[in-house]
Amino acid sequence: MHLQGSFLEVRGSFKGKGLGLHRKEIAPVWFIPLFSSDIDECENELNGGCVHDCWNMPGNYRCTCFDGFMLAHDGHNCLDVDECLQNNGGCQHTCLNVLGSYECLCKEGFFLSDNQHTCIHRSEEGLSCMNKDHGCSHICKEAPRGSVACECRPGFELAKNQRDCILTCNHGNGGCQHSCEDTAEGPECSCHPQYKMHTDGRSCLEREDAALEGMESNATSVADGDKRVKRRLLMETCAVNNGGCDRTCKDTSTGVHCSCPVGFTLQSDGKTCKDVDECQTRNGGCDHFCKNTVGSFDCSCRKGFKLLTDEKSCQDVDECSLDRTCDHSCINYPGTFACACNKGYTLYGFTHCGDTDECSVNNGGCEQVCVNTAGSYECQCHPGYKLHWNQKDCVASCDLNCLVKRAEKRLRKAVRTLRKAAHGEQFHLQLSGLDFNVAKKSPRTSEHRAEPCGVGQSHVESQCVSCRAGTYYDGAQERCVLCPNGTFQNEEGQITCEPCPRPDNPEALKSPEAWNVSECGGLCQPGEYSSDGFAPCQLCALGTFQPEAGRTSCFSCGGGLPTKQLGATSFQDCETRVQCSPGHFYNTTTHRCIRCPMGTYQPEFGNNYCASCPGNTTTDFDGSTNITQCKNRRCGGELGEFTGYIESPNYPGNYPANTECTWTINPPPKRRILIVVPEIFLPIEDDCGDYLVMRKTSSSNSVTTYETCQTYERPIAFTSRSKKLWIQFKSNEGNSARGFQVPYVTYDEDYQELIEDIVRDGRLYASENHQEILKDKKLIKALFDVLAHPQSYFKYTAQESREMFPRSFIRLLRSKVSRFLRPYK
Repeated sequence: MHLQGSFLEVRGSFKGKGLGLHRKEIAPVWFIPLFSSDIDECENELNGGCVHDCWNMPGNYRCTCFDGFMLAHDGHNCLDVDECLQNNGGCQHTCLNVLGSYECLCKEGFFLSDNQHTCIHRSEEGLSCMNKDHGCSHICKEAPRGSVACECRPGFELAKNQRDCILTCNHGNGGCQHSCEDTAEGPECSCHPQYKMHTDGRSCLEREDAALEGMESNATSVADGDKRVKRRLLMETCAVNNGGCDRTCKDTSTGVHCSCPVGFTLQSDGKTCKDVDECQTRNGGCDHFCKNTVGSFDCSCRKGFKLLTDEKSCQDVDECSLDRTCDHSCINYPGTFACACNKGYTLYGFTHCGDTDECSVNNGGCEQVCVNTAGSYECQCHPGYKLHWNQKDCVASCDLNCLVKRAEKRLRKAVRTLRKAAHGEQFHLQLSGLDFNVAKKSPRTSEHRAEPCGVGQSHVESQCVSCRAGTYYDGAQERCVLCPNGTFQNEEGQITCEPCPRPDNPEALKSPEAWNVSECGGLCQPGEYSSDGFAPCQLCALGTFQPEAGRTSCFSCGGGLPTKQLGATSFQDCETRVQCSPGHFYNTTTHRCIRCPMGTYQPEFGNNYCASCPGNTTTDFDGSTNITQCKNRRCGGELGEFTGYIESPNYPGNYPANTECTWTINPPPKRRILIVVPEIFLPIEDDCGDYLVMRKTSSSNSVTTYETCQTYERPIAFTSRSKKLWIQFKSNEGNSARGFQVPYVTYDEDYQELIEDIVRDGRLYASENHQEILKDKKLIKALFDVLAHPQSYFKYTAQESREMFPRSFIRLLRSKVSRFLRPYK
């Protein structure tokens, strides 16, 4: 209490708050005229009827409750708050509500971490805090020489055995509903005089004769009688206990009038306010999901959508606009996306592309040799053979007579071309590998003429453009023209078209512009063959098959196997002795089904091959039936100094079995590490065979920051307990799962207090919208910017940044950051 001008300023006290710490609510500031006379209702033996704290005010008083309690409707009693009802109290496993506070508990095989909310898997070996028998009731700390030291949570004292923790009145009022007093045996509870103790020794029940006893104890003088009359009159106004109203009270000529804020409705007693379930009316105006909360409601969106700044509308997330979404091409769809790979590559792990080994399937269709290349493959022939025009079959190479006939044919063709071109204004001639442009000599003129184009090019808008495939340059017309019927051209910039292998065939192509020999028409269809791949064709004989068009032979079923009929088109038409299931191939030598070896798969019945996994992927075991079982095992390494990702191998596809990954993060001097786990998928049925652990070093006795072997779709953020991190992910041979992609950032250690304050606040995870921020790859970058550099926060309050973060999230950070940067303001 102190003088200020002509008024007396009165302020309440405030005690620091921790998890369940005894705390008095902040009392308001009141300015009282110096010459006024006030009766202090809190001075009597009943404490103004308040069971916890009584605050005297000018002409009035108010009851308040300790932290962990809320004021009852009578304005005097204090009732326990069940913190576990709101988001499980922020506990990772189990939340246990106790009078005045709550506790987080862990499942068997886990112990509570230092933040008192998350759970860490226990180790079975070694005397360390990871051992299930370390003996500490609350917090275990690593000590020198491999020993441990126990600590207690705030509001508890360490017992003489240095292991157990004794409850005090500073934690949840010692578990007492009304009054608590510390004794040598622990907290001792008592009740307000108008209440009596419950048999549990902690709760208090209202006494039926309490009101009468209170009146008798105070009726000792006329002055006391006048005081009771005054108080009774004040009870009929909003000045005393808010008129008995739950929320808003207004004095009227007929007495007090209670009202409720938006989100509540006044009940029949005229005083109590009941929450309105806004979601019952038009889904609260939410596009997708509506969740009712006390006095309000929250909208949320389906996976693949984000909530807009109106906090009701949902907008599709364009995953394709983010980095690292797909290796090659990305196609966005409402609420989802799909990745696609370039030709010659196969999709694996949902987003990655690996080279397709075409040679692993029926030798790529090559008759002799198949060579796989990056993104493609090529067929080759043995010495004495050359590749057929279909680029798969091999035919005998030309001897001397063949070469002579070929030269004569080319010469006749050249003469025909020369005769045809000589009638034009200009033509092109190629001799001894040299190109010549020949043109009629035109009379001299002052008119500017364009420079002649190169071979196989024509003028298009004063530019030289090569003739495209399916056309050739006609010197007589001085332009590119379509290949005539019965010819083709698969290259650009040519002056002739190649004749189709069978141009005289009546089934030859009738439309011009053939750019590939396969368009010449008359090709033998799958299940057929001929000497040149063109009609007339023969059906593949019994015991053979051909899956492609334009081939000169058919593949043998092998092992003397017959086919069901002539003209078979696949090995599945061969009459095998057994029907092989997916994950197997038919061995034509032993006539048995063999499991596909590791690194290969077969999704169909009755085939004679297993396809190789794309790129550098492999399978966990033999007998794989799907390409989704092909997984990349690459992982681990030394991570960047400032930001990066810790990612399970093959993410977002399932990680491989029997894998072990190790990462290290070594920040620059005076920087600490912040980790965000948006979600993690590990099979719980594996009995913790797959786990992720983060600790200071590889030693099992070193300080552990995080460890889990379960699936958690709820995000969590935490700081490293050590200045550097050793991270290990290990899987066994059992079930597999999606794994994780965990971002991290390093920040200036001067901000340690602020970062801890933010990530330990349960409100960061309470709202589903806040949780989505920690899962959004785009927003996580902005969040890291704020957490690593708090001064950057102010740029995220601009209009364009409001479109990124929900208002509730900005409100959450504003007070913390402002208080940290301007502590004395």
